[in-house]
Amino acid sequence: MRVSTARGPGGDDRVFTVVVESFGVGVQRRAERRFTVPFAQLQSLMQTIARSGGHIRVVSSEDASADAPESTAAAPSAPPAAAAAKASAKTSKPKSATVSHADVPVNLYKPKDPFLGTVVDNYSLLAEGAIGRVNHITFDLAGGDPQLHYVEGQSIGIIPDGTDAAGKPHKLRLYSIASTRHGDNMADHTVSLCVRQLEYEKEGQTIYGVCSTFLCDIQPGAKVKITGPVGKEMLLPEDEEAIVIMLATGTGIAPMRTYLRRMFEASERERNGWQFRGKAWLFMGAPKTANLLYDDDFNRYEAEFPDNFRYTKAISREQQNAKGGRMYIQDRVLEHADEIFAMIEDPKTHVYMCGLRGMEPGIDEAMTAAATAQGLDWSELRPQLKKAERWHVETY
Repeated sequence: MRVSTARGPGGDDRVFTVVVESFGVGVQRRAERRFTVPFAQLQSLMQTIARSGGHIRVVSSEDASADAPESTAAAPSAPPAAAAAKASAKTSKPKSATVSHADVPVNLYKPKDPFLGTVVDNYSLLAEGAIGRVNHITFDLAGGDPQLHYVEGQSIGIIPDGTDAAGKPHKLRLYSIASTRHGDNMADHTVSLCVRQLEYEKEGQTIYGVCSTFLCDIQPGAKVKITGPVGKEMLLPEDEEAIVIMLATGTGIAPMRTYLRRMFEASERERNGWQFRGKAWLFMGAPKTANLLYDDDFNRYEAEFPDNFRYTKAISREQQNAKGGRMYIQDRVLEHADEIFAMIEDPKTHVYMCGLRGMEPGIDEAMTAAATAQGLDWSELRPQLKKAERWHVETY
């Protein structure tokens, strides 16, 4: 992957070479590895190495403007924290490659004192012939004290109107946010959700979910009790050269939409000053083409950014897997196992999974088979990725 040569904080032009042992996953953890990064990315690399239990052997630098060969001078072995402190002692702290958990807003509004938002839009996301009911619903958050704000990858709670069978107020339900922090209209005071109406059979009767039906039926202008935001598991790395693999089914696409809008939507790129130059790969599972959510946007991103975005669909009722059965997202993972694992070996890679909890065993089975084919043990790799904050799962 191309390494950014942009100036770091304070105009520091140095480029650092870091030699590491016991870092990464699989065979790479057993080998010495060398990274060359500009100063602006040095501390984030150090933090990643430290979280993964890596051992830094050498940290050397050169001026980016000089036409000099890569330094290979040996240096005393040092703990990651000490090496990071030494490297950053002469300037201000560079921006971390991951969102600082301390800076993420949490529980600004709680169930006992929720924020009262206003519905500004509610429309179907499904094409003709789709199964079920899925809506995109937007709420106005203006006027709160404190202002209800959030970052990509978080969720909010909705408390539906009315009471339960016992006459008590309904409990809140959590929904993954489907808009970036700026909102769909870039006004900084709206939030959007992607909601599927829950429907199931019980004793011969069709039962509909209380909160999902409430939201799918709600009209613009209505007031809704909102809590949160919550969640730090699905935060997007701030590294502009990150590799982001996304596995989503159904409304699990909500956080992935926020990531992709932040990466590729022109208004977002201009507003954020965040020019994503890495690789993003979305695996999306749906029963029918008509059930693919935000499909037009994702196809547009792939056309406009072919070097940065890849979109792979698993449409179970219309496509077949290698064995002639229905095509599910885990089948796509198996098809591209070599590429996926090559990416996972890179410390810049983050994997995100979101959707129904039932997708987890299938993905886990596919990753186990793919790892085994390469002589690796997925039961060992997954905890390593989780510890390094590179394996993110939100299922329900």
